Amino acid sequence: MLASDVKSRPVYPGLEPDLYAANNIVVCDRAGAAAVADMFAKADADFARRATVLLCTEEYPDAKAIELEIARLQPARTGAFPNVDATAAALGERLFRAQMGTRVYAAGAEPLIGSTVQRAMRFGIDQLSVRTEHRGSLKRRVQCVHCKGLTENVTVSPIKCSHCGLVLTVRDHYSRRHAAFIGVRVDAEVPGEIPEQVPFQ
Repeated sequence: MLASDVKSRPVYPGLEPDLYAANNIVVCDRAGAAAVADMFAKADADFARRATVLLCTEEYPDAKAIELEIARLQPARTGAFPNVDATAAALGERLFRAQMGTRVYAAGAEPLIGSTVQRAMRFGIDQLSVRTEHRGSLKRRVQCVHCKGLTENVTVSPIKCSHCGLVLTVRDHYSRRHAAFIGVRVDAEVPGEIPEQVPFQ
């Protein structure tokens, strides 16, 4: 869980296997794969036989090694996808065919978790029903409130909007609809007064 006083800030309680789910769809990246392995270790063999793992290999050149790590968990089905958008699309395809009793899990960086929850919500799954665990990078997806553009892989604040060029301070306020944190012009009151960049913690 990443601490914040902002109510819209997502909380990631950690992955716990739902031993009563008819089907399990697990979405993860390389860092999240360790959380998935921990969850599988808590479950029985039947859990793995009812599980599909969708692996996002973005930013990892040795995708085959990660796929082997997942294969060792012996899920019923696996799939590897090159980026967050492709992984979310694959989740959507599976949810379109899903039956009652399907549980969704997400583990890894915040953009992946956010996109998973966003896609699940489109299929009527309550955001709190998706089991989540943050692992790895602190990068964020940021939406500029001025031009509505999205800037990916943000690790510091303030940043320059990749669409309109305004310098934005990144808030902990979060939009589940856009699966993004909110960026607001940092020098709106005193133009040109830009603070130093600070990494997320």
